[in-house]
Amino acid sequence: MNLAVEWQGRTMIVRVEETRIDAAVAILFKDAMREMVAMPSDRIILDLSRVAFLDSSGLGAVVAVMKLMDAGRPLEIAGLTPTVEKVFRLTRMDRVFTIHPTAGAGDDDAR
Repeated sequence: MNLAVEWQGRTMIVRVEETRIDAAVAILFKDAMREMVAMPSDRIILDLSRVAFLDSSGLGAVVAVMKLMDAGRPLEIAGLTPTVEKVFRLTRMDRVFTIHPTAGAGDDDAR
Protein backbone atom coordinates (compact mmCIF):
# COMPACT_ATOMS: atom_id res chain seq x y z
CA MET A 1 0.00 0.00 0.00
CA ASN A 2 1.58 3.25 -1.14
CA LEU A 3 0.92 6.25 1.08
CA ALA A 4 2.57 9.66 0.85
CA VAL A 5 2.80 11.84 3.95
CA GLU A 6 2.95 15.63 4.00
CA TRP A 7 2.87 17.92 7.02
CA GLN A 8 1.10 21.27 7.40
CA GLY A 9 2.11 22.36 10.87
CA ARG A 10 0.79 19.67 13.24
CA THR A 11 -1.62 18.29 10.62
CA MET A 12 -0.58 15.11 8.86
CA ILE A 13 -1.88 14.72 5.32
CA VAL A 14 -1.81 11.12 4.11
CA ARG A 15 -2.36 10.70 0.38
CA VAL A 16 -3.34 7.25 -0.84
CA GLU A 17 -1.24 6.55 -3.93
CA GLU A 18 -3.52 3.75 -5.15
CA THR A 19 -6.54 3.87 -7.43
CA ARG A 20 -8.53 1.31 -5.44
CA ILE A 21 -9.20 0.50 -1.82
CA ASP A 22 -11.07 -2.77 -2.03
CA ALA A 23 -11.11 -6.19 -0.37
CA ALA A 24 -7.74 -7.04 -1.92
CA VAL A 25 -5.92 -4.15 -0.20
CA ALA A 26 -8.14 -3.12 2.72
CA ILE A 27 -6.03 -4.92 5.33
CA LEU A 28 -2.81 -3.50 3.86
CA PHE A 29 -4.37 -0.02 3.96
CA LYS A 30 -5.43 -0.42 7.58
CA ASP A 31 -2.01 -1.72 8.62
CA ALA A 32 -0.21 1.13 6.83
CA MET A 33 -2.55 3.68 8.39
CA ARG A 34 -2.02 2.16 11.84
CA GLU A 35 1.61 3.30 11.52
CA MET A 36 0.49 6.82 10.52
CA VAL A 37 -1.93 7.05 13.45
CA ALA A 38 0.90 6.14 15.83
CA MET A 39 2.80 9.30 14.82
CA PRO A 40 2.05 12.42 16.89
CA SER A 41 -0.19 14.96 15.16
CA ASP A 42 -3.21 17.09 16.01
CA ARG A 43 -5.27 15.63 13.18
CA ILE A 44 -4.94 13.49 10.08
CA ILE A 45 -6.41 14.35 6.71
CA LEU A 46 -6.78 11.31 4.45
CA ASP A 47 -6.43 12.45 0.83
CA LEU A 48 -8.38 10.09 -1.41
CA SER A 49 -8.07 12.19 -4.58
CA ARG A 50 -6.31 9.36 -6.47
CA VAL A 51 -8.75 6.67 -5.34
CA ALA A 52 -11.26 5.96 -8.11
CA PHE A 53 -12.90 2.94 -6.44
CA LEU A 54 -13.78 2.18 -2.83
CA ASP A 55 -15.87 -0.86 -1.90
CA SER A 56 -17.43 -1.81 1.44
CA SER A 57 -14.18 -3.42 2.61
CA GLY A 58 -12.29 -0.25 1.83
CA LEU A 59 -14.89 1.88 3.59
CA GLY A 60 -14.74 -0.46 6.56
CA ALA A 61 -10.96 -0.01 6.66
CA VAL A 62 -11.34 3.80 6.66
CA VAL A 63 -13.83 3.55 9.55
CA ALA A 64 -11.46 1.19 11.41
CA VAL A 65 -8.69 3.79 11.07
CA MET A 66 -11.02 6.44 12.47
CA LYS A 67 -11.60 4.18 15.49
CA LEU A 68 -7.83 3.93 16.03
CA MET A 69 -7.63 7.69 16.54
CA ASP A 70 -7.43 9.12 20.04
CA ALA A 71 -10.42 11.08 21.33
CA GLY A 72 -10.25 14.68 20.17
CA ARG A 73 -7.91 13.83 17.29
CA PRO A 74 -9.98 13.68 14.12
CA LEU A 75 -9.53 11.72 10.93
CA GLU A 76 -10.78 13.95 8.13
CA ILE A 77 -11.28 13.05 4.48
CA ALA A 78 -10.30 15.09 1.41
CA GLY A 79 -10.42 14.95 -2.35
CA LEU A 80 -13.21 12.46 -2.94
CA THR A 81 -13.64 11.43 -6.56
CA PRO A 82 -17.29 11.29 -7.71
CA THR A 83 -17.53 7.49 -7.37
CA VAL A 84 -15.98 7.45 -3.91
CA GLU A 85 -18.08 10.44 -2.83
CA LYS A 86 -21.19 8.49 -3.83
CA VAL A 87 -20.15 5.60 -1.55
CA PHE A 88 -19.68 8.01 1.37
CA ARG A 89 -23.04 9.67 0.64
CA LEU A 90 -25.02 6.42 0.18
CA THR A 91 -23.65 4.97 3.42
CA ARG A 92 -24.11 8.31 5.20
CA MET A 93 -20.45 8.34 6.12
CA ASP A 94 -20.44 11.92 4.79
CA ARG A 95 -22.21 12.73 8.07
CA VAL A 96 -19.59 10.92 10.17
CA PHE A 97 -16.45 12.39 8.63
CA THR A 98 -15.47 15.98 7.98
CA ILE A 99 -14.92 16.06 4.22
CA HIS A 100 -12.84 18.71 2.45
CA PRO A 101 -12.78 19.34 -1.33
CA THR A 102 -8.97 19.17 -1.30
CA ALA A 103 -6.32 18.12 1.21
CA GLY A 104 -5.12 21.72 1.62
CA ALA A 105 -8.61 22.99 2.42
CA GLY A 106 -9.24 24.62 5.76
CA ASP A 107 -11.98 23.76 8.22
CA ASP A 108 -14.24 26.40 6.70
CA ASP A 109 -14.29 24.49 3.39
CA ALA A 110 -15.72 21.28 4.89
CA ARG A 111 -19.01 19.92 3.61
